[in-house]
Amino acid sequence: MAGKVNHEYHILEPDIWPFIGSVSALTFFSGLVLYMHEMANAWLVLGIGAMGLIATFFTWFANIVKEAERGDHTPVVQLHMRYGMILFIASEVMFFVGWFWGFFDFALFPSEISEVVGGIFPPAAIEAVIDPFGLPLLNTLILLCSGTTVTWAHHSLIHGDREGLKNGLWLTILLGALFTVIQIYEYAHAPFEFGGNTYSSAFYMATGFHGVHVLIGTIFLIVCLVRTYKGHFTPRQHFGFEAAAWYWHFVDVVWLFLFVTVYIWGGWGAATH
Repeated sequence: MAGKVNHEYHILEPDIWPFIGSVSALTFFSGLVLYMHEMANAWLVLGIGAMGLIATFFTWFANIVKEAERGDHTPVVQLHMRYGMILFIASEVMFFVGWFWGFFDFALFPSEISEVVGGIFPPAAIEAVIDPFGLPLLNTLILLCSGTTVTWAHHSLIHGDREGLKNGLWLTILLGALFTVIQIYEYAHAPFEFGGNTYSSAFYMATGFHGVHVLIGTIFLIVCLVRTYKGHFTPRQHFGFEAAAWYWHFVDVVWLFLFVTVYIWGGWGAATH
């Protein structure tokens, strides 16, 4: 019969938003380049790119949600979307490997860049480092607790407990927001500034990008919470929530590595603040 679907795959209809998203991303990063070179109209180009990206996020993701709600995400499609999320997280792992690589290179071989760090690490210019057993330890406990609450939400969803799902998401979002607030406070009172030496540059780039990922993960979970209140997600079909939970666990694991290597090991022997 003409037009009858006899397979489990979802054939996407033509859509303009991938093109708009690509052009917006190019515009946004062009604006960043202009800003870094202090060129005219940098903020205008940045703003246009940012607005295009935000519009793409809202519209394209809304289309994906509509596809899921009308049943286009069959078990085969969900499986392939999981493969895609796994590959995305793998790429994010390699992103952080680069920052860890740089930090270890500076820390393990300070004599090779003695003209920069004075042959020691942390460099002599760093009079004190952040006490790892103060705010960083508190943030570690907060993220570990948030991993527990998002797992509770996932478990509740699988067993049809909508209230448990909502409560778990609320707690995870609040813990993520608390982590961000504490890290901003930590940066504001840090005994060293960004740049100027290898330790501070590597520290802020590694922990700062992790903070951005926490913020993105929090937004991800907020979207899941809104969808939950709209009646979305079922025990058998909830890839959107599952992807958010995977991403949040990834953020947790990266922080544990940061806490042990950057905060504790990386500042070993230096005065603390």
